[in-house]
Amino acid sequence: MQLPHPPLPPLLTRRTTLLSATLLAASTLLPLPASAAEEPKRGGTLVIGSTQTPRHLNGAVQSGIATAMPSTQIFASPLRFDDKWNPQPYLAESWKLADDGKSLTLKLRKDAVFHDGKPVTSADVAFSIMAIKANHPFTTMMGPVEKVDTPDPYTAVIRMSVPHPAIVLAMSPALCPILPKHIYGDGQDLKNHPRNTTDVVGSGPFRATEFKPAQRIVLERFDKFFLPNRPYLDKVIVNVTPDMASLVLGLERGDIQMVPFATLPTDLKRFANDPRVSLTPKGYDGIGALNWLAFNTAKKPLSDVQVRKAIATAIDKNFIAKALMGGFATVSDGPLVASSPFAVPDLVRYPLDLKKAGEMLDAAGYKAGAGGERFKLTIDYLPGADDQQKNVAEYIRGQLKKVGITVEVRASADFPAWAKRLASHDFDLSMDTVFNWGDPIIGVHRTYLSTNIKPIVWTNTQSYANPKVDELLNTAGGLIDPTQRKAYYATFQKIVTDELPIEFINQVPYHTITSKKVANVPVTIWGPLSPLDEVYLK
Repeated sequence: MQLPHPPLPPLLTRRTTLLSATLLAASTLLPLPASAAEEPKRGGTLVIGSTQTPRHLNGAVQSGIATAMPSTQIFASPLRFDDKWNPQPYLAESWKLADDGKSLTLKLRKDAVFHDGKPVTSADVAFSIMAIKANHPFTTMMGPVEKVDTPDPYTAVIRMSVPHPAIVLAMSPALCPILPKHIYGDGQDLKNHPRNTTDVVGSGPFRATEFKPAQRIVLERFDKFFLPNRPYLDKVIVNVTPDMASLVLGLERGDIQMVPFATLPTDLKRFANDPRVSLTPKGYDGIGALNWLAFNTAKKPLSDVQVRKAIATAIDKNFIAKALMGGFATVSDGPLVASSPFAVPDLVRYPLDLKKAGEMLDAAGYKAGAGGERFKLTIDYLPGADDQQKNVAEYIRGQLKKVGITVEVRASADFPAWAKRLASHDFDLSMDTVFNWGDPIIGVHRTYLSTNIKPIVWTNTQSYANPKVDELLNTAGGLIDPTQRKAYYATFQKIVTDELPIEFINQVPYHTITSKKVANVPVTIWGPLSPLDEVYLK
């Protein structure tokens, strides 16, 4: 089902309508479609296995899937989205984007309450949006927001300095959790607020009753949730372990009913024909995950674009996708996932050619010494997904040795250790998995804007700076018309694939594995980062 909107020009598809002003008004309330015809059953406990370790549960001040998965259960958001990128009512029963794209009016439902019984009002929405703007690492997501007016307790008007084509998408569960102002507005630092981990209060379908970092999260049904008769489940438990093999065994034993974000080819092959489980790649469009090799462009010799191009020319991305990832992954050549309406084919590519790579290094002034070595580099990788990270890093080490570059593969003890290296720019090369988050404004700009070179992971840790790229992204981010935006993003993609602050490797083949007993597994654009209020056990 779709929300009504005017006819669209030929360029646009249902997918691209998200990014146009025409879609962003709603006057009717449509239920999310149920995936099963049978009557949902009440009760039961869903056990989710995850390798992702959240530091806390507040998605308003922390990005990433580790935090978002529990946060979207605890905190409701203004809107949610279906599998066709159409916004749907959630805390907001209706919404309207102004014709000039500079204000979004949310009409809130009047029956929503927080887990402590206090009503959800426009003051909470205003507080939360400004808190996200001030604290969330995605600085461009709420960047244009100047203020949020609250003409009455159930109306919030988000006012922006420039048109913001992604503002409706930014109202999603994983991006805009609505916090209770009466708890979080006490003047304490939001990033380190004690209620991020203890006695966490939201208005979502589940209450947090236990949080043991790196061990488990227990979420229990909130009986006063504003959607009638939901959630169906009594309890959701997230068991955290860095060991994917343990999760696989748990699935086979029946101790675990759901494992999202699975990528390991052996696991995917193992479960593809298992009659006890379901395996789906659906539900990851919004996340838009790319696996890539980041260059620290502030350090020699990687400050030389010819060296970066030579390294890219020594890497066979087809071999990585087919052999290392079992054919489940697809090659990536640019900063936007292929499903993005702004992705273009006109990119600069670097086919494998070891002889040419050596010649490029010679021309750059890095001739091989007596032992055949030109220079040494380190390569780091994001811990926890060896098939996408460690294995690729080891392959790159072997390839670069063939052209005279000695590479040390550096393991990090855990995610915080790796993140510290990236944030402090203490690296030469690093594998990384980074998300588009639906719209370039949210997930792409942050990597390339020179104003976002910060000591924080998943910013512009490459120290890449090009005034032209800054101009293109900042202009595209203030346009509503998707055709105009596509033209700017096309030029941007051509420049960054030519200057190569990042060698794009592959799109991450995320899958969700579930027991056949689990029904209504979310396959919306946010998949496992969606509220689980419709999930039930057969």
